[in-house]
Amino acid sequence: MIPSSFVDVIVIGAGLSGLQAAVDLDKAGLSYIVLEANDRVGGKTLSVPSSSKSDGIVDLGAAWINDSSQKEMYALAQEFGFDLVVQRTEGLSLDQSNGTTHAIPYGHFGDFTDEQLAEIVVILTKLQEYVDRSNLEHPHLGPDAEKLDSMTALEFASKEFGQGIAKVLVAILTRDLLGVEANELSALFLINYIKSGTGLANISSDRKDGGQFAIKLAAKLSKKNIKLNSPVVKITQDKKGCTVKTKSGHKYHSKKVILSVPTSLYPKIDFEPHLSPAKKELGNSTELGYYSKSILVFDEPWWRNANLSGVLTSMDGLISFTRDTCVPEDKQYSITCFHVGQPGREWSQLSEQDRKDTVLKQFDDAFGTVVDKVPVPISIIEKDWLKDPWFLGGPSPVMKPALLTGAGKSIRDPFKDIHFIGTESSIVWKGYMEGAIRSGIRGAREVIEVLD
Repeated sequence: MIPSSFVDVIVIGAGLSGLQAAVDLDKAGLSYIVLEANDRVGGKTLSVPSSSKSDGIVDLGAAWINDSSQKEMYALAQEFGFDLVVQRTEGLSLDQSNGTTHAIPYGHFGDFTDEQLAEIVVILTKLQEYVDRSNLEHPHLGPDAEKLDSMTALEFASKEFGQGIAKVLVAILTRDLLGVEANELSALFLINYIKSGTGLANISSDRKDGGQFAIKLAAKLSKKNIKLNSPVVKITQDKKGCTVKTKSGHKYHSKKVILSVPTSLYPKIDFEPHLSPAKKELGNSTELGYYSKSILVFDEPWWRNANLSGVLTSMDGLISFTRDTCVPEDKQYSITCFHVGQPGREWSQLSEQDRKDTVLKQFDDAFGTVVDKVPVPISIIEKDWLKDPWFLGGPSPVMKPALLTGAGKSIRDPFKDIHFIGTESSIVWKGYMEGAIRSGIRGAREVIEVLD
């Protein structure tokens, strides 16, 4: 007799990728169950109330999309009736470096000389040429792939552009995009990551929303088919199909498994038989960057009255950059501070009070150069993804030299009856919510085609 826990497909992970896969499986008439280690759906999207004084929410995880090249996310936003908030681009931004803070027009580089700005244009143009020449779907087949994958992004910058401003630029890129230092990932991986985001000009998104997408996706599924607090510890494959065992001892049986967890978390699961050598190497070699937020919530958007955009970019402190994340309709007025890369790791090691004190001091020092008195926030909300055992960082695992042209080629390959999804496996917009949704669509399609 077939046990009651037998389904066509087990989806492991209830982030955007896993939920989208489950939605598509449901549409195709396949039976499924979603197993999630955490006590909530959403993965690295997480929305929480901003304060007791407003109806607004703030996003502690992924939050930005655009309507020009992220069609899946924008379609979901329209389907769910979300009123997306356009990123504010008015007012002056602040650049903090070498102990001083300068006010500059929004979207401009820091306090550089005309010669340095000309050099920056040359560097970015050259980097975009590498991006344009690279192979999007199969980066190992692109021109100079082996060479680019033999060096770190920092080594690439030094060899191509010298020791000057290029090192600063690549440091900003790798920190802001992936939460890592330039010597922690391969040049080819960085180039492919930029390519997947459709180029340097488009890789920043401009409309805000986040955790609500996962909640709405989950609402399209039967609640009984989503099992929270169910971390998977073992996946067994044999002639009868797949058996998935959770930490609590529950066993679920299926024809197929869709695995939606970062490659760097593969070692947390016992695979029988063992994963292929390439998949195992991915699990042992990829690393998640450091990417966390402190959100300062205020009674009013005082910086807007001071003709400030709310943007601070810093190479000095433990805040690397900030963004205006207000939702005026909800009376939610906030600036989100990002802690990324090595400065973020240093911030993470501080006590809770020291983290807040450090943020407030740097914030006051920077914005205090323009306003007479920086108001005290009514609420400070932080999320340290590194300390969450089911995430360990973000936004997406990175590959060190020699990995993308080696084991990295297998990232989307099934292993017997296990199919692999997640934003890092997406061809387009990897590391973003758009990439997560696209990978879920791909994984479901792979399984549906086989089971049909």
